[in-house]
Amino acid sequence: MSDDTLISASTPAPPKDSLEDSRNAWEKHPDNPYNWPEPKKWRIALLVAAVILLVGLNATSVTTPSLIIAEHFHVADTAFPHSYWPVTVWNTGAAIGPMVGMPLLENFGIRRGYMILYLVFTAMVIPQALAQNLATLLVVRAIAGLVGGVLQNLLEQVAPDIWATDKQRNLPITLYTFVYISGVTLGPVLGAIVHELSWRWVFYIQLIIYGAMIPVVFTIMKETRGPIILSRLAKTDPTLAKAANEFPRPKISALLYDAIARPAHLLLTEPVVFFLMLWAAFCFGLVFIMTQSIPQVYHSNYGFSDSASGLVQVSLFVGEAVGFLACLPQNSYYQRSAKRNTVNPGTPIPEARLPLSIPASLLGLAGGLFWYAWASFPHVHWMVPTVGLAFVGFAVMVIITAVDMYITDAYTKFAGSAIAAVALGENLVAAWLPFAAKSMYTTLGFQWASSLLAFVAVVLTMAPVVLWWKGEVIRGKSGFIKEAKEG
Repeated sequence: MSDDTLISASTPAPPKDSLEDSRNAWEKHPDNPYNWPEPKKWRIALLVAAVILLVGLNATSVTTPSLIIAEHFHVADTAFPHSYWPVTVWNTGAAIGPMVGMPLLENFGIRRGYMILYLVFTAMVIPQALAQNLATLLVVRAIAGLVGGVLQNLLEQVAPDIWATDKQRNLPITLYTFVYISGVTLGPVLGAIVHELSWRWVFYIQLIIYGAMIPVVFTIMKETRGPIILSRLAKTDPTLAKAANEFPRPKISALLYDAIARPAHLLLTEPVVFFLMLWAAFCFGLVFIMTQSIPQVYHSNYGFSDSASGLVQVSLFVGEAVGFLACLPQNSYYQRSAKRNTVNPGTPIPEARLPLSIPASLLGLAGGLFWYAWASFPHVHWMVPTVGLAFVGFAVMVIITAVDMYITDAYTKFAGSAIAAVALGENLVAAWLPFAAKSMYTTLGFQWASSLLAFVAVVLTMAPVVLWWKGEVIRGKSGFIKEAKEG
């Protein structure tokens, strides 16, 4: 017998189920993000959440000293609210950035891209602080919005990377919505506290905070994309090679389709996505409208300074914090709905995401706006309309959480594109709708301007009511939802 024969005989044949073995090896591998210890997962999630909140400050902190900035750059608000342009360009960038940036990070890895984006975002604060003309300020804020918009949406990507089930992801995604909204809500508060030093100090303080976070970001942030980690491990561990081959990188054209064409298609052809986008975008836009409304109302009625008016925004944040706590039992209700699902037994019902959002929309959003409207008189104590603002903050938090989670549950594998469509609408409304706020409150008066917003809220409440009533039937007619179930 030859040596070759002996070698051949002594070498075990590769197992027939080597692909299955490779998959099992990856599923049990300690570097698989699903197998990470919970403290490690939460360190990353809380870091990303903290960055989302801090990025939101940059979006709206400029609203408190906006008139001072406009005056500094010799821009008048007489015919048009030009002082709002720094917020508009930021939000427009934030609407566009995630549509391209998120698919690229998903495909090429989170950690490296995240750190680069964070450094670029931090660097963009420097020219905001030092800008010598309005054009410079607008350009660098547009770039900050492009980058910041991606950073703001990362937790919604990271959570599914490190937690395998909906039940595990409920709290992180609820936290994501809270910090996403509260960051832009607290921006004017930061501006109110700091801008008395100088409007440039609003950006200097942010630069100090963002700079101090750089070593924290570089230390805590890890690669969370399972396919990226797997492909790197497979280079040195042959047992993982076949599992890694199941995740080929798509072509750039496919990435661009997922990023731009599919969200647009969903928005134009799926009534559920379109009407929920309107509902959520209106809520998110209200946070920005209030940056224009509150200074008008509280300065005219109560003689509040710009700083004092900025501090009133805390009431919205208090409502959002209460809304965050209210969403936790709502998440538990959703999980229990699996027991009564007769169509897909054992799977929670998407419409079980909506019960809290219906009274929140009708009583919290519309009711809070009516309260704010008809308490806005000089003879009424300033705390009374402020309580109405807290109800609005509560509703905004509950509604946007319900929309994000309902769409995720209903559209499953197309959820990323559907959420991108909603986020696009939210940022565009936040960018452009507040331009009408000052003239609306001046023309209609404080009472009827806020009442008009309240009537819109009442009409938009029909969206969750119809879904709660006929959601299963509507989902059954959706081509995207049917394809997601089949795929």
